[in-house]
Amino acid sequence: MSNLQSSTFIIQISTFNCLSVDLGATSGRTIVSEYSGGRIVMRELTRFETVQVRRDGHVYWDLPRLFDEILHALQKVKAEGISLASIGIDTWGCDAAFFDKNGELMRLPYCYRDPHTDGAVERFANECMPLQELYERTGIQFMPFNTLFQLDTIRRADHETFENADKILFMPDALVYMLTDEAVMEQTVASTSQMLNPRTGDLDPEILASIGLSREHFGRLVKPGERAGVLSPAVQEKTGLGPIPVVAVGSHDTASAVAAIPAEDGNYAYLSCGTWSLLGVESPSPIINEDSFRHNFTNEGGLDGTIRFLKNITGLWLLEGCRKEWTKGEVPSDVNELNALCLESQCQSLINPDDPRFAHPDSMTAAIRDYLSEAGQPLPQSPADYVRVIFRSLAGRYAEVVETLREITPVDIQRLHVIGGGSRNEFLMQFTADALGIPVIAGPKEGTALGNALVQVRAAGLVGSLAEMRAIVRRSIELKQYKRKS
Repeated sequence: MSNLQSSTFIIQISTFNCLSVDLGATSGRTIVSEYSGGRIVMRELTRFETVQVRRDGHVYWDLPRLFDEILHALQKVKAEGISLASIGIDTWGCDAAFFDKNGELMRLPYCYRDPHTDGAVERFANECMPLQELYERTGIQFMPFNTLFQLDTIRRADHETFENADKILFMPDALVYMLTDEAVMEQTVASTSQMLNPRTGDLDPEILASIGLSREHFGRLVKPGERAGVLSPAVQEKTGLGPIPVVAVGSHDTASAVAAIPAEDGNYAYLSCGTWSLLGVESPSPIINEDSFRHNFTNEGGLDGTIRFLKNITGLWLLEGCRKEWTKGEVPSDVNELNALCLESQCQSLINPDDPRFAHPDSMTAAIRDYLSEAGQPLPQSPADYVRVIFRSLAGRYAEVVETLREITPVDIQRLHVIGGGSRNEFLMQFTADALGIPVIAGPKEGTALGNALVQVRAAGLVGSLAEMRAIVRRSIELKQYKRKS
């Protein structure tokens, strides 16, 4: 039996129902998945906005509201008479919540888009630990919102919260805690923090000590497929449900998404395409060397002890930012029609999506114009121009990163698997196929929720290996292939 199943619960049933709580940076959803006969069928139960709260010049996540949305979904499960075998939660990485010794949330968690961590990488390097040593210990790409830099920033600005915290829990772990009263730390989401050592598989004590923390501030380590707990008596009373197990899935959304890649061999790169674009390969062990350090690649945890060796790229956040500025009637409200505007433009200008000015600008369109003006390129004149610039720039950046992956990893990349909501964008997919010159396999669009569910299926003992999980995806989901047109 695999390591994934060493702490699992085994059930003997022909039909298995589970609930995937899949929280993205702009919206959340709960999905009921039914596994039977070697196929999985998904049905969206609820959908809601993941609200960001702006207060006193900062941006926070409304964690209590997210918890209430989960309770609402569980109440709907009860009302519809759905028999659930388990629940799994995945979210974005890096952000964390503080709880006191009574289990109460001390403050709303910061959103990674908040600018309070601007300059945090440099401050940490100057006062706590050199960046090369930090990378050697973690293998994580330097980004100012990594948990380590968030915690160091909070330590400097909010001593009371920092010093009085009993538990510091990553976002999916915080919601598990609120559901079960069990404080856990799921390994894949912890791996995004820049505090986990991929060689030991746990938090690095010297990194924690550099900001005045200890291992006891975090929950017990769990891996994908292990039971985190069961619904607490209080949650059972609110929902009318029993002690349903809550399974630690790939709690970092990209870990769950990668689990649902419908690949038949290892000759591929993957792109998790949404607000962020995460482009990489799977590796059996960390890749931490001068090349990976120089190119700022990251080593994050995956299923079965694998490493997601990848680059974080600013993704469709660029289009989301522009769309917020365009008035109703100026552009189509339907997202597919909006994407199709790129066909109405011949603008050849390109941006670097990862330029810092695009992280949290007051105006995304102004940031794009400023970049192009400084580069001496023609400025967009219409929404169609902006859409084309963004799609072509993303595709070009994907091509650059794939070439770097070919240089510094042994993977023979013959195709790109694209998962997540962006896989539905046929225009971006075609631009990407044209830029890469290799087939682009698009789907599944709900890859994260599907991977979340498959880990629960596997945890129940109904599926044996990661390869079998991916075979289920191929049987269950329609995929689309794009090839270079010229």
